[in-house]
Amino acid sequence: MRAGRRIGYTFSDFPPLFMLVHHDSRNFFLHGPVGRLEAILWTPARHGSPPLAALICHPHPLFGGTMHNKVVYHAAKSIDAVGVPVLRFNFRGAGLSAGSHDHGQGEQGDVRAAIEFLAAAFPSAGLLVAGFSFGSWVGLRVGCADGRVSELLGMGIPVNNSDFSYFSRCSKPKLIVQGTSDEHGAWEHVEQVLAITPGDNRVVFVSGADHFFSGRLDELDLAITKWLLERHSELRPLRP
Repeated sequence: MRAGRRIGYTFSDFPPLFMLVHHDSRNFFLHGPVGRLEAILWTPARHGSPPLAALICHPHPLFGGTMHNKVVYHAAKSIDAVGVPVLRFNFRGAGLSAGSHDHGQGEQGDVRAAIEFLAAAFPSAGLLVAGFSFGSWVGLRVGCADGRVSELLGMGIPVNNSDFSYFSRCSKPKLIVQGTSDEHGAWEHVEQVLAITPGDNRVVFVSGADHFFSGRLDELDLAITKWLLERHSELRPLRP
């Protein structure tokens, strides 16, 4: 396995800062294409306009995926910990969201609705679209096409059985975090996809991790934290 563009650091360099963070939390409903979409917005308590706002899309709802999935939740904590607002929502048919599952087609409209909300709520911020598993396949597709989205984060991208060919037309900066034992996204398939993907693409392979990063969520946190702080010098870890 090729090393790819790896990040040189250890977990001790960045302790779990989310344990120290204060934020405002809002539970509400977005206006989606087929009705309301259940959502949670975390807004850091510090003053000033954030340089970035993030959206995270959850895994497959037919297999129990919701915005409360542990990978999505931990990614949200990592992003929140550096002072970036984070929006999570339930796709149509999941949780309290209206509608029914549409195999990744109608769900793209759900992502667009969430982007519209973030763009209106934080008009001076760049937008980051992130997703885990099914959420990465759907969310990053929309994020690639939307001019307001400046960067992308994919976690456990399911390249074994989903079409990521749209990456070949997407030069936006990307971070991909993948377990080397991911049963839905083999590392060699990830590298094949990224080999034809333009732009600044960074991949972090978590050695031995499965699709859900079981027991390895600290390494997911570290990858996200390091990448964001490297890309945005104006971000700072939030502390009380």
